[in-house]
Order: sequence, then structure tokens, then C-alpha cells
Amino acid sequence: QVQLVESGGGLVQAGESLRLSCAASGSIFRINVMGWYRQAPGKQREMVARITSGGVINYADSVKGRFTISRDNAKHTVYLQMNSLKPEDTAVYYCNHQQTGLNYWGQGTQVTVSS
Repeated sequence: QVQLVESGGGLVQAGESLRLSCAASGSIFRINVMGWYRQAPGKQREMVARITSGGVINYADSVKGRFTISRDNAKHTVYLQMNSLKPEDTAVYYCNHQQTGLNYWGQGTQVTVSS
């Protein structure tokens, strides 16, 4: 089992920045993928950014150039630096950890961007 604890959400104005953190604990395999997904009201959950334990990164087109994902493998922690936030970034952001074909999710943290 893997447990994920997120932090860093909040309310900001358009153009401002936020940094999300997610710390994993439990039975963590060396090879894994960590990432961030988000779900806005009435919409499906979507991938925002993901990073493998080897450092391969993918971003959703909507956040490229504004968001940066990084990880500290020693701390089993993944970060999401969100710059130039837009109202359409408003959503609950979920941390995700994948290993051995299993998916683990954090409890979610609310990000609200006002115009």
C-alpha cells in the first residue's frame, strides 16, 4: 500500500502562482510514476502532469509553459509549480502514484483561481 499526502492548494488571483506538494509513504517501488490530475465541477478527471522515476515528463497541453512538475526520489515527493494561473485552472488537484500496475490517489486539494 502507498499513502499520499498533498498540500499547497488555496485561493489565488489570476496570474499568481501556487506550489503543490505530495509526499508518498508505504511500500514504494523504485520504478514508479507520480503525477497530478485535476477535476473541475461537472468535468472528468484529467491528467495535468506526470513524471517517471527516471525523469520522463508529460504535460497536458493546457498547462505547458506555465506548470512545472518535479520530484525528489529520496523523499518520495512530487511537486507541481503552477505559474500564471487562470480561472480555468480551478479544480480539485489529485496526486497520483503508479507502480506495478496499481494506482494510488491522494485525497485532493482545492485550487481556486479568481478572475
